[in-house]
Amino acid sequence: MVLIQPNICSEVVAGSTAWLGRGLSCVCAQGTDIDGRPSFDLTPAEEECLQRLQNRIDVAYDSSIPEHQEALRALWKTAFPVEELHGLISEQWKEMGWQGKDPSTDFRGAGFVSLENLLYFARNFPKSFQDLLQKQEGDRALWEYPFAVAGVNITFMLIQMLDLEASKYSAVKPRNLVGATFLKFLAENESAFDLLYCITFKLMDHQWLAMHASYMDFNTVMKSTRRQIERELLQENVTRLEDLPSYRLLSQ
Repeated sequence: MVLIQPNICSEVVAGSTAWLGRGLSCVCAQGTDIDGRPSFDLTPAEEECLQRLQNRIDVAYDSSIPEHQEALRALWKTAFPVEELHGLISEQWKEMGWQGKDPSTDFRGAGFVSLENLLYFARNFPKSFQDLLQKQEGDRALWEYPFAVAGVNITFMLIQMLDLEASKYSAVKPRNLVGATFLKFLAENESAFDLLYCITFKLMDHQWLAMHASYMDFNTVMKSTRRQIERELLQENVTRLEDLPSYRLLSQ
């Protein structure tokens, strides 16, 4: 299998802008930031939820931390329940779609939260997780995307799309409508980022199959996936993530 290179994250989001369509009526811009982009007022609950999510995003994967080690082992156990893992550094990891025998090198682009996202997906939507891991649906390309590295790219893309990194420098306020809208869902569901990750991963694979994509088309598929998720988040009839049309793609 041809593997995605580490710098694909920056390529995925290059040139992609937020889709400023219809938004929730209660999400309003309040003033502008120093770079001219709008900033959005948040409720105390939204600010608190955003800060907790930002704290998660700021955590780098550290192979010396027992909690991180256990999360990685748990991911393997959930993905391959009948296959014993020989070590946290092992050629076996390539079976999941990591670029080498040490998955920790692939977490640099999105940190520990990308591992948490994968583990949440595996535990809460095991059928969809296995379908994507094993490439069990549709007419697959000869050169497929590697599952695990694609998952890290999706985490990175969502962080960029929701302006979660930028919020550190703007008093934890998002500076795009999609990010502000997402915080309404986050305030209602602490696992909203993880759930949106699962929806986005499944949608990406759905787009991959619909576009008859191959390895070299990965960036194009990711950009298309981002645009679709942005559109769905801004639909007026969406009041929770389970209302997103793409949520129906998930199977538990």
